[in-house]
Amino acid sequence: MRLSTEQARVIRQAAAEVFGDEAGVWLFGSRADDTRRGGDIDLLVSPVRLDAQERLVRKIRFLACLERRLGERKVDVVIEAPGDERPIVRVAHQTGVRL
Repeated sequence: MRLSTEQARVIRQAAAEVFGDEAGVWLFGSRADDTRRGGDIDLLVSPVRLDAQERLVRKIRFLACLERRLGERKVDVVIEAPGDERPIVRVAHQTGVRL
């Protein structure tokens, strides 16, 4: 995993503040692979049940919180919905690292 301990802590803390303590967070994509270089920070957040509107509002709050705490860097966030069968969600769970 190519995140510092401090970056991982900040991400977990921000997710807990925005989505609740029970939300799961996975790092996936190139940053989850120690053999690769560069790349943005790809995150999957699995919150406790939220409707579509609330997921969007909290995603924006989460991104703003990360920018304040981590500085300007490219962060992509996927919010998992209950029963989500999108390929990106499946890949994130299969190849990602839970923070």
